[in-house]
Amino acid sequence: MALKYIMLQPTDIIDKIPNTPGAYGFVTRLQEPLQLDIGKFDRVILNKGLYFYGGSAYGPGGLKARLGRHIRPKSSLHWHIDHITSKGRLIALGIVAGGSECALVAQAAAMRNAEFPVPGFGSSDCSTCQSHLVKLKRVRDIQQIFAAAGVTKKWRF
Repeated sequence: MALKYIMLQPTDIIDKIPNTPGAYGFVTRLQEPLQLDIGKFDRVILNKGLYFYGGSAYGPGGLKARLGRHIRPKSSLHWHIDHITSKGRLIALGIVAGGSECALVAQAAAMRNAEFPVPGFGSSDCSTCQSHLVKLKRVRDIQQIFAAAGVTKKWRF
C-alpha cells in the first residue's frame, strides 16, 4: 500500500491558479519540528515556524501544474519542498507572471531576522541563491515580501 502524505489545506485553490509561466512563493507553517531525511539533508531538523519557499514554473502547465503538485496530497516525496509541504500548513501563496524565483527569495531574505535554515535547499540548479527556503519570524513579513517582489496574485489561508 502506498503511503499518502496529507496536506493540511484545501486543494480548491488550484483551480484559481493560472497555467501561465512564472515564479511563485509560498509560506508554510510547521507546527512542530521536522527532521528531513533527504540525501545531503539527512537528519537536518527544521524547527517549528514559518518557512518561505520560492520556485518557478516555466514548464508544461505553468504555475497551475507546479503549484498543484506542491499543494495536492502526495503518494511519494520527490522534491525537497515536498517534505515540508507534506507536514506543514500552507498559509500564503503569491505568483509573479514571468517572474524570478530568486527575486522572491531575495525579498524574503531581506526581512528582519530571516535566515536560511538549510543552505542549498530547493536551489540545486541556482548559482545565485544560498537557498530557496527562508525561515521567517513574523507573519506580517509575507505582505511585504509579496509587495516588494511584485506579486500579481496572492492568497491567504
